[in-house]
Amino acid sequence: MQTLQEMYRAKRGSAFDALNHVRDGDMIVVPTGVGEPPTLLHALSQECRGFHDVQVAQILAMRKFGYFAPECRPHVRHAALFFGGASRAGGQGGWCDFIPNYFSEIPLLIERGLMPSDVVFAMASPMSASGHFALSLGTDYTMAAVAKARAVVLEVNPHVPFTHGQCHVHISQVTALVESEDPIMEVGLPHIGPVQEAIGRLVAEHIEDGSTLQIGYGGIPDAVVMQLTDKRDLGIHTEMIGDGILRLVEAGAVNNRRKTLLPGKMVATFALGSRRLYEFMHHNPMLEMHPSNFTNDPYIAGQNDKLVSINASLQVDLLGQCGSESIGHLPYSGTGGQVDFVRAANRSRGGKSFIVLPSTAKDGTVSRIVPTLSPGTHATTSKNDVNYVVTEWGVAQLRGKSAKQRAQALIGIAHPDFRPWLREEADRMCVF
Repeated sequence: MQTLQEMYRAKRGSAFDALNHVRDGDMIVVPTGVGEPPTLLHALSQECRGFHDVQVAQILAMRKFGYFAPECRPHVRHAALFFGGASRAGGQGGWCDFIPNYFSEIPLLIERGLMPSDVVFAMASPMSASGHFALSLGTDYTMAAVAKARAVVLEVNPHVPFTHGQCHVHISQVTALVESEDPIMEVGLPHIGPVQEAIGRLVAEHIEDGSTLQIGYGGIPDAVVMQLTDKRDLGIHTEMIGDGILRLVEAGAVNNRRKTLLPGKMVATFALGSRRLYEFMHHNPMLEMHPSNFTNDPYIAGQNDKLVSINASLQVDLLGQCGSESIGHLPYSGTGGQVDFVRAANRSRGGKSFIVLPSTAKDGTVSRIVPTLSPGTHATTSKNDVNYVVTEWGVAQLRGKSAKQRAQALIGIAHPDFRPWLREEADRMCVF
């Protein structure tokens, strides 16, 4: 019988060796964000013309690998579960695919065979004494993909933290291993201007001590975090752990003591931050990384009392419908976990969900509060789910309100320059 180290050595090889496990027509599943394995994906890019009809499915690609080029589409193409800077041009230009989804349900799509998972390429921590690797940077849907895939290929890197939670893959589940010592990609906190700071202040006023937080991706959610350092006994149950949350821990605002689900533990499904964050995660008993069908499931997340969700949008109409993922028909991001956590906060005892956005775009020439969503807009969070909407001009609470009351509240937080136009449109639509 082979020892764990003998199994490891037998499966270790080059990135180009690992490509032998990919077949034409395969779907390669890759973790979220910095959980993507760059050595493997650079090799795939170099050899892409040797394949036909291979897809790479991923939320929030971080690097623009060679296979993102439009000429690679017949060979290897990106299948976005959520667009970011690396994939957005391909989504808008039509040479990257798009798979609509709720983040919480991607594991279910894989488990039921609705979304293929033929091969997994993932970044992983070094192997533990028990033969386990941690997929700590992107646990998300990748654990479900590992269970279904024909081949599991790990890029093992000593800089990847080994974390607690449901994020471990045993050497016996692994088909091939590639080693890398490159630094893990770091993502800093976004620039926060006066508008973001004003929105952050308004949201922070509604967050009580003892709340459990879900912080979405973007400048405004991070601006909220910056306003919470003087809060006490906060908890974390989120999809993304980043440097903003680390700051709250270091300030003493987060201790998870009053959480009602997994008290004493922070829970997340992917990490996006600095080297300091990744070092903080390593063997930290306060943190557990779980798949997104645990972190984002509204029923599970909603078991946290005083759950607060904070997510950004691009446009909100006078009924409260959110267009958070496209500019007209052009894709910009994706649903991600926004709807999951809005619904979770609505279920939570004392929970609050916040949709945050600046009141205007394009240097103040366009209102983000609109009579109706722009034609072609991908509707994200429905009018029935949205609770609080916040701009720099105020807070509109919508649940339980009539269409007329909603329109009045939303016009009240629109930029003053656009309020007369919005009132005229509301009158024309007979909702004012």
